[in-house]
Amino acid sequence: MLLPLLLIALGIALRQADRIHFARGRPSSASAAELIALQRRRATNWTPTLLLTGQWVQIAGWWLLAGHGPLAAAAAALGVAVQFRHLQEISHFAVHGVLARSRRANQLLAEVFVHHPLGLIPVPERRRLHVRDHHPNAARPGIDPNLAELHQAGLRPGTSRFEFARAVVYPLTWRGIRGTAAGIAANLRRSGAWHRAAAIGVVLVAACLTGGWPALVCGVLIPRLLLYPQLAWLSLINEHTWFAPEPRTGSPAWVEAGRCLRLYPRNRALATLAGATWLPYGDLHHYAHSAHPAVRWTYLPALERHLTQPHFTPDSFLIGPRSVIAHHHRALALHTTARPDAGTPASSV
Repeated sequence: MLLPLLLIALGIALRQADRIHFARGRPSSASAAELIALQRRRATNWTPTLLLTGQWVQIAGWWLLAGHGPLAAAAAALGVAVQFRHLQEISHFAVHGVLARSRRANQLLAEVFVHHPLGLIPVPERRRLHVRDHHPNAARPGIDPNLAELHQAGLRPGTSRFEFARAVVYPLTWRGIRGTAAGIAANLRRSGAWHRAAAIGVVLVAACLTGGWPALVCGVLIPRLLLYPQLAWLSLINEHTWFAPEPRTGSPAWVEAGRCLRLYPRNRALATLAGATWLPYGDLHHYAHSAHPAVRWTYLPALERHLTQPHFTPDSFLIGPRSVIAHHHRALALHTTARPDAGTPASSV
């Protein structure tokens, strides 16, 4: 039991190099221009490499832990799912070009450490869908691929309470599981994708050699096919006031304040828990990110303090009349958005 815990601790320690390096000289509040200038001076390739390596060292620790009984296996499944979610969010900033020093380094790190081993779409395609199609068109029916994905999962105007609840856990439904598996299979059928299949094979073999079949099942298959997609799905639901955006024109911050939300603005404990699990690496500060996508996650809290709050700041995700889920359900019940054109969703996982 000691070795798995030591590996997890080592992974956490390796990740701190990036945090410490970029935190030097960081102001408590500053404009996007000031923060971008600071992050450019700090830009490096070695701390992001250590950061991503640390995530996989933690995963190896969870794999080792999986063989220590049912409770340990369950903890490993959740722990690996959280690490997969962290890897996704780190690569999200690589897609925006602010993880490492150069565009080439950003793409290489994202592909090698995240997109290849997790069976995600190629980084250039994710960049097109996310940076070009989603960011300028967030919550716009028929244009935003993320909104189309939410609608196709069942979050659409006129949905019943049961259909709405089922859509909130869509990745755990049979249709969602099939969609996740089909997405991975489609990525492996791409032209010249043998190296992607090889990367997944390396992960499966490494898990089995590290922790046996419990690591394979609870450390790869269950997290990748069930738990990680659900965490990513909840994050997507939490990003915007998808079904009741407030149309605005003006500065990026003003526009995004009308279609973004900020969860847990007054509850530091829940904010810390969310940031450590399903809303990592700046995802809790999605409003600040949407207003200024070129700012690295390290500096989003300082940027957020510089900006005005978005118009919706819920204290709860799931429970209460002002929760994120209640807000979305009311918006859909009131038919406050038009039905988008049917299309192929751009999977966020």
